[in-house]
Amino acid sequence: MTEKVIIFDTSLRDGEQALQASLSVKEKLQIAMALERMKIDVIEVGFPISSPGDFESVRTISNHIKSSQICSLARCVDKDIDVAAEAMSVLDNFRIHIFLGTSNLHIQSKLRKSFDEIISMAVHSIKRAKRYTNNIEFSCEDAGRTSIDNLCRIVEKAISSGATTINIPDTVGYTTPNQFSNIISSLYQKVPNIDQSIISVHCHDDLGMAVANSISAISAGARQVEGTINGIGERAGNAALEEIIMAIKARKDLLNVHTTIENKEIYRTSKIISQLCNIPIPSNKAIVGSNAFAHSSGIHQDGVLKNRKNYEIISPKTIGLKEVALNLTSRSGRAAVKHRMQMMGYKDSEYDINELYVSFLKLADKKGQVFDYDLEALAFINNKQEDPEHFRLEYFNVQSSSTGLATSSVTLICGKLIITKSATTSNGPIDSVYQSLNKISGYSIILQKFQLFAKGKGKDALGQVDILVEYQHRKFHGVGLATDIIESSVKAMVNVFNNIWRANQVMLKLQKNIL
Repeated sequence: MTEKVIIFDTSLRDGEQALQASLSVKEKLQIAMALERMKIDVIEVGFPISSPGDFESVRTISNHIKSSQICSLARCVDKDIDVAAEAMSVLDNFRIHIFLGTSNLHIQSKLRKSFDEIISMAVHSIKRAKRYTNNIEFSCEDAGRTSIDNLCRIVEKAISSGATTINIPDTVGYTTPNQFSNIISSLYQKVPNIDQSIISVHCHDDLGMAVANSISAISAGARQVEGTINGIGERAGNAALEEIIMAIKARKDLLNVHTTIENKEIYRTSKIISQLCNIPIPSNKAIVGSNAFAHSSGIHQDGVLKNRKNYEIISPKTIGLKEVALNLTSRSGRAAVKHRMQMMGYKDSEYDINELYVSFLKLADKKGQVFDYDLEALAFINNKQEDPEHFRLEYFNVQSSSTGLATSSVTLICGKLIITKSATTSNGPIDSVYQSLNKISGYSIILQKFQLFAKGKGKDALGQVDILVEYQHRKFHGVGLATDIIESSVKAMVNVFNNIWRANQVMLKLQKNIL
């Protein structure tokens, strides 16, 4: 019987903190539900002390996730630990994850304490967390650059104080697989109470070795691996969990361990996180990239046709990737659209079929045939805003020429009001329509980034506009999708307006509660 490796996902904590714009509570919940369906063992859902929004997200997710274990991060600070426990208090069983720098560099230049003081802080914080739960994880931040003697000392003290999981992070992706494996082996050899805790690893990809380091740690005895879907995270990112999971499955003969992950949910979960986090998946990305199971060479194509195992070490079906022709038109009914979404692996609760079908009919009338990527985009971009929206597009008109001015008129439904504004500029139609929109919203925003992507191929491709704006020293992301790029641009800005409006409502609610 092989031993189980616990899969710990930190996409909503380490991954989310590296995004250009924060996710909404609804978006975080959608990701958490996808991770739960994938049967992730532990989901680190946030750092509650960091902001009211993060606290609200942790509490909301704690109310909805039933099978995966929920975990929150805290520094070795009493208030951090108390707030983390409060955010998860609706749960009978939750994990508090405490971290503290242990390398000489962190101790001397960041914490400015002695190592004995660091040990005391760790012991105190673990005992503080035990007031709320017996499920405590302690992380030795920058363990990869911590002397093995100091690492063994603090690990032994943390375990004797009540830590049930000890995490050994390669925080800056500095170690090589052989070095990292030796660190884990040394802990098992030198820490007398090591058998009383699960050893975990958390590797970063600064030198491109996060997955390799994680696999080497498993070989040395680690039984929990931390990472993110698609490898998102600080700097070059975290270890990509989908790669680790499939490496364990494909090389079970070598590693002699297993996971209880639902592998067929990997591709769907990867796509959802990519869309909601606005981080495209590179085509050559292992496991989930568009080229991961593509074959261009004539020799490879011939070999695959004769036996797919000639050039595929895992089957695309293993991760839930299905290549099925789709022929949906405006004559297709709601049941056909729902069936297609089910065939692609999406659960009914993950999208609104009524909203999707309305958007589908509009798109089908414009482009004739609707494909899988169209349905995914409509389900997870156009319909991802929370309901009801405060700002809704009613009408827009733009006139522009290469030698003259651009003039626009836009009508928005703003709550119970209908407002129309116009603008004329010499900077083109999109600038003109954005000026009209800004007059309506009254928000003082600065457009920092504007990107246009083609979703699909040929004349029927959808235009996806991604924008990043700054409003009151915070960044907000907006996405719009349409066959017309000006319409996409308008939808992206309206998306931003709704995100700002919801953020303002949260702040007003918090201020009211405080007062």
